[in-house]
Amino acid sequence: MALTPDRILEALRTVRDPDLGKDLVTLGMIKRHDVDGPRVMITVELTTPACPMKEKIQSDIEAAVRGAANEVGHPVDVIDVEFTADVRRPNEKARDESSPLPGVRQIVAVGAGKGGVGKSTISTNLAVGLARHGARVGLLDGDIYGPSLPTMLGLGDIEVTARGSMLMPFESHGIKSMTIGKLVEPDKALVWRGPMAHGAFKQLALQTEWEELDYLVVDLPPGTGDVPLTLAQLLPLTGAIVVCTPQKVAQDDARRAVKMFEGLGVEVLGIVENMSYFVGDDGKEYDLFGRGGAETLAQELGLPFLGGVPITQALRVNSDLGDPTANWNDPALAKSFDAIVSQTASRISMASMQGKLQMPSISVS
Repeated sequence: MALTPDRILEALRTVRDPDLGKDLVTLGMIKRHDVDGPRVMITVELTTPACPMKEKIQSDIEAAVRGAANEVGHPVDVIDVEFTADVRRPNEKARDESSPLPGVRQIVAVGAGKGGVGKSTISTNLAVGLARHGARVGLLDGDIYGPSLPTMLGLGDIEVTARGSMLMPFESHGIKSMTIGKLVEPDKALVWRGPMAHGAFKQLALQTEWEELDYLVVDLPPGTGDVPLTLAQLLPLTGAIVVCTPQKVAQDDARRAVKMFEGLGVEVLGIVENMSYFVGDDGKEYDLFGRGGAETLAQELGLPFLGGVPITQALRVNSDLGDPTANWNDPALAKSFDAIVSQTASRISMASMQGKLQMPSISVS
């Protein structure tokens, strides 16, 4: 008997997406399932180009197809599995292109309850990490009070350009970015009242020519002030990541940030622990701030723990030099950041498929 496309499709019903818990056919992820003699060609449309389970899915597909071929005695020499990606828009407003940024599929805010916890470090390396996995990524420096991206991305020598009324994003390290730090004098104090902060952030977000992006990561200023409120009302947020260091005082402020996002109707995708531990020259790990505090907080709040990042000299040097890509040359940093990227991509994928993403709203009482 011959192996037909229908038999292949039935075999693929046994292959489940590890994150979503349903089979690929039911999820509508199989876009092609053809057979040409001893060659089988399958195209799978993932929910994210940064899918951490791609190799597992491919292995399961190959096993299912070979099993079906053996049942009918059809020789199969080659199984071509091609992956594409459809990073779904977060809600109906984006799907019908009424979103202010219709070309941006997923918008992720990175916030914290207090300053100095490494929010910009996590934002930058999350964006670069997603790009390293094949996604089209933008990074918006929403910290209009203390923009860090000019330094962290090494934008010092890149000129600001515009096309008509639109700013052209900077391109480096595989991502697009925009920061007010490149639009004002480097030593200028940025003092904003509420309406001014709202206007400045809105211009950065909407007057940058992002074009098509799978992810736009927004690095927020610390606290629960004007900019997070503006972001929540302006753009269809996929979700938020809260950054926290292990100490109790940082946990208290992170808890407030979580409550802020939840109050805005923004799903909290998880918590990241920065400065989780210190790696000494002797290779030993030292828990300077009480490693695991952010993970404990995540458990208390019923949120995913997305991972921890150690304190290393390499991270400090690479950040100061504006070379985040070099963080992947350090095994400890590469492992930490890749874990956070994978966990974040999975959480976004799950939220998209479950239809949980809604336009945030604010009620004042």
